[in-house]
Amino acid sequence: MTKENKPVHPSRGLRLKLARVARGMSQEELAAAVGVVRQTIGLIELDKYNPTLNLCLSICHVLGKTLDELFWDEE
Repeated sequence: MTKENKPVHPSRGLRLKLARVARGMSQEELAAAVGVVRQTIGLIELDKYNPTLNLCLSICHVLGKTLDELFWDEE
């Protein structure tokens, strides 16, 4: 498969944002639920912050998603 035919997958940040919005949560609400500040969630959604595994697991638990669904990049 050539690069031109490769399917485009949403970034981790976009997947996180879509999952958060689907749950009806604000960045502030998600941040409070996982014990970080709102800015941290915003930076993750912008793909400007690489969260720890523990934070990823907490986010997945709150949003009802798996690590693969939110944080795995298919290359």
